[in-house]
Amino acid sequence: MQLKQIGEVAESIGLSLRTIRYYEEVGLVRPSARSQGGFRLYSDADVARLQLIKWMKPLDFTLEQMGEVLEALDELDDPAAAEDRRVALLERLDMFRLAAEERSANLRNQLRIAEEFASSLKQRIEDRRSAAMPGQ
Repeated sequence: MQLKQIGEVAESIGLSLRTIRYYEEVGLVRPSARSQGGFRLYSDADVARLQLIKWMKPLDFTLEQMGEVLEALDELDDPAAAEDRRVALLERLDMFRLAAEERSANLRNQLRIAEEFASSLKQRIEDRRSAAMPGQ
């Protein structure tokens, strides 16, 4: 198992050191180890966990909801989890998936509106520049 220092992790997934430390502080992620010098060391599983958090953030999931998703995934990875519990966890995760799909659709709609605005504004600017400089 190759462990990465926090700086490597931050660079590889595009999160700041401060953000990663914050997610650790609120209990969403824990480094797998520490170096002899006390530096945080993250496994591939830790990095994957941070990537999930990064994906949830723009969808406005709360820290509590992020924690629920991560805990459900952790519990599902446990081979000792009872079958009825696994079914309940999968149903819960499916609710989060549906929420993510709905929020993604809303973001796509907001982006479409923003792009239409930018395009309209660009056209208006060009029209006014043309009107202000006749003959060019």
